[in-house]
Amino acid sequence: MYLHLGQDTVVSDRDVIGIFDLDAATVAKATRTYLSAKEKEKKVVTVSFDLPRSFTVCAGKKGERETVYLSPLSPGTLEKRANL
Repeated sequence: MYLHLGQDTVVSDRDVIGIFDLDAATVAKATRTYLSAKEKEKKVVTVSFDLPRSFTVCAGKKGERETVYLSPLSPGTLEKRANL
């Protein structure tokens, strides 16, 4: 199955490591550091030009690092889509 993250971005549900609320998660310094590191690695994909509400971490292909997708959809919406 696949998970539609918004706009034209679809990922395999097998690759999804986690779906996080951007506002709640970025309170912690460790999360901000992680997201900054992913930006430096060019492993952050912005799904839409709208304000992001969640981020999804997906496993990379063999030998690659994971990718972070910033999505305008709420984590609850993505969770419901993932469970269908």
